[in-house]
Amino acid sequence: MSNLTKPAPALSDGDASVAPVQREGFRWSSLRDLLLVPPIIIALIVGYFINEKFVSVDNLVNIMTTLAGISLIVLAQVFVLVVGKMDLSLESTFGLAPGIAIWMTIGTATSGGFGWAPVSLTIPIALIVGAIVGVVNGLLIVKFGLNGFIVTLAMLIALRGLLTFVTGGFTLNKIPESVKWLGTYRIFGEIPISALVCVVLFAVGYFVLEYTRLGRSLYAVGGNIKAAKAAGIRTERVVWGVLIVAGVLAALGGLIYTGQFASVQVSQGDGMIFTVFAACVIGGVSLNGGRGSVVGAFLGIILLTVIQKLLSFGNVSADAINAINGALILIALIITRLAGGKRQD
Repeated sequence: MSNLTKPAPALSDGDASVAPVQREGFRWSSLRDLLLVPPIIIALIVGYFINEKFVSVDNLVNIMTTLAGISLIVLAQVFVLVVGKMDLSLESTFGLAPGIAIWMTIGTATSGGFGWAPVSLTIPIALIVGAIVGVVNGLLIVKFGLNGFIVTLAMLIALRGLLTFVTGGFTLNKIPESVKWLGTYRIFGEIPISALVCVVLFAVGYFVLEYTRLGRSLYAVGGNIKAAKAAGIRTERVVWGVLIVAGVLAALGGLIYTGQFASVQVSQGDGMIFTVFAACVIGGVSLNGGRGSVVGAFLGIILLTVIQKLLSFGNVSADAINAINGALILIALIITRLAGGKRQD
């Protein structure tokens, strides 16, 4: 079971390691990671009665394919929230990273192909761009001590403008085969490589947070940064590293999305951050840091995607999705307040 319901590890001066908290008997709150399983099942059942094809293998695979790209932003945001920060710029990195990579290798409709780099480097360049965004965020937040929310909000706007400037406002339609492969290839003709990458990375994220010293350090930093420093944890390095990893994950998610739609639009990723936060909060990730569950967040984005597909099958306006996401966030916050017994500042 995850660390979602455990308080931040208790640290003392001179303690060079972060010891896991001992459980005091069984707690119902320890099942919070799986609280979204029943709503997902109910949504699938409702979908079945609306249209039997809703629970077909093809549609379930389509659901996993749809959430593959954005789910990596969710995973990135889980790490950022666990250390007590927020990164709003992830949605812009989602579009900028593949956009810059394709601009450098193939070119745009207005400029043609530059050939600054071989096409084979498209994916590495995109990942490097994501890492650079993380480095800049870390520089401003960690070294200069600026407010993370404001910094990443400004970066969100700046990166969106940079993508518009680079592409000239045109959609990039020439996509390298490697990127198309990442978004559309199916193993044995059935399993989408994008969904497999998503599941593997979430599994790695779960392992890191639950079973490694690094994971315990992330919870410690988000739970009590002063105590973490006293325990010998290099808190600045931890936060900076998380921001860089988050940028890389957002870039990879953007590549998957680009491969699926065979294009990069100027608005790629626009508004996704609201769905990302909805998935995290619904999945039990604390906005105050120190608590979070990769499993819960993953189930959160699955639930939101299933609801979106359900609305589509039921011919309900897509505009209702925002209202539903907002309602789910409020319900999740209320449940967390009742279960945790603490005020949310």
